[in-house]
Amino acid sequence: MPIQQNAEKLNMIRSHMTFLLPFGFDQMKRQETIDSLKSNGYNYFHINEEAINKTAMYGYGIDVTGKELEQYFYPYIEHKLFPGSHEKKGFHRYTAIIQKDHVMQIRDERHDFHIRSIDIILGPFGIAFLSLRINMQDIPADLSDVLDFIQHFRAVEQNLKESKGAMIIIPETGQSFSIRDYIFGYLCPFMEKAVLHEKKLKGHFGSLPYFEDERMFVSSFLIAETGVSISEEQLYRIGNLNGRTPEGAPFISSTNPDYIRRSLSLSLHDRWAPHLYMIATEHGYSVVSNRPADELTNELSQYMGTHYYNLLLHYFYKIMLLRVSFEYSEIDWKKDEYYVRSLIQLISVFSSSYYFKEISTRSEGKELAELFRSTFLIDPLFNEVNKTLQELYKSQENSQAGRLNMLLFVLTIFTVISGIYGMNLVIPDWEAPSGWKEYPSYTVFEWISLITAVTGIGLSAYLIISTFGRMYLRRRRRNKLDMLDQ
Repeated sequence: MPIQQNAEKLNMIRSHMTFLLPFGFDQMKRQETIDSLKSNGYNYFHINEEAINKTAMYGYGIDVTGKELEQYFYPYIEHKLFPGSHEKKGFHRYTAIIQKDHVMQIRDERHDFHIRSIDIILGPFGIAFLSLRINMQDIPADLSDVLDFIQHFRAVEQNLKESKGAMIIIPETGQSFSIRDYIFGYLCPFMEKAVLHEKKLKGHFGSLPYFEDERMFVSSFLIAETGVSISEEQLYRIGNLNGRTPEGAPFISSTNPDYIRRSLSLSLHDRWAPHLYMIATEHGYSVVSNRPADELTNELSQYMGTHYYNLLLHYFYKIMLLRVSFEYSEIDWKKDEYYVRSLIQLISVFSSSYYFKEISTRSEGKELAELFRSTFLIDPLFNEVNKTLQELYKSQENSQAGRLNMLLFVLTIFTVISGIYGMNLVIPDWEAPSGWKEYPSYTVFEWISLITAVTGIGLSAYLIISTFGRMYLRRRRRNKLDMLDQ
């Protein structure tokens, strides 16, 4: 429960924000989605592309180089994050430069912002990300206003009291939109049909029924006035996006200094303190500095490049691990034998092809990756998935053993009956065209012979059909999994 109190004032002279919106998309319509992106001005991102306007995409003086990205990640990660074409497996990024000024109205306050560019990243297993790069224009701004802007902008579905009431206004036309309509009605209307929706769940995040929130994850780079002291309270507010109350007063969600200190011990990376801090929480990842802006070009380039992909990869890990846990809970053990096999394949392919604990060659990359793993609870989730995999294997083994025992039981019965008849189940009446008409006069042994013969023929036909059916389903599942793993 947010608690209003006299928060320390801190002015921000510059802000960079990136809002990440995950969603599920239809892999069967992948090429259609790619064609739609291209026709709407989105270009495929190549790691060594030099022709793009990086100033327009990221901001003045920010240069993300392919060489730095290559050297930051291990080779087995690099070729998944930066595939050479959309035909290869990995994360496929399409980028459009927007360069528009819009206004967010919250209560009676109006905040001008500039949207620079949009990334739409088509990831493996039908998971995609929409990424918005934004700068606040009314600078310098109080920290409370910056955090209030972030908190409202990230609320795709405005369900909580503190996130309600925000509208986006287009100055040129006077149109106003909710956050969701601004994204899918104004910025990216063509993406609406590509988003998958769970029929049982409403709202945007019905696209990912295993996801726990209906707000975007935000990363931000905030530059405070040069040399100003940044307190633990302010760092805590930044990490938890404590902006303003619904009435407009500054707030902080804790009044206990010890609690704030314990919270920061888990979420704060202070390697470059007291001039630069990184905070990662379940709400967002933030970098805040009190150094002059013209001295932070290298840090900003890392924030837009290497840190962006480091965050993206671990956010993907979290979503995939939650997905596996969700799908495991949805299994109907009496009916979903093939679903169980598909889930085993999904876990195996994800673990072998994409999930790696060591992703960066640099010490700061390793430290940041560890911070993300801790924040997103990656290790506990992965341990749970490992247990899930063991349960699935055990279930599959028990199911196969049960089928094998039943088959042996049936075959044993047929063998015993055939042995009694000396392996001859033919009734002389069957040799005549009208022999079948004599069945009312059959003896008990002839009835046993008839039932055994007909059942044996039917069982043989069933075994042949089911064997070929399973081969077809396995091939189809394999093809579907290959399509998901792009």
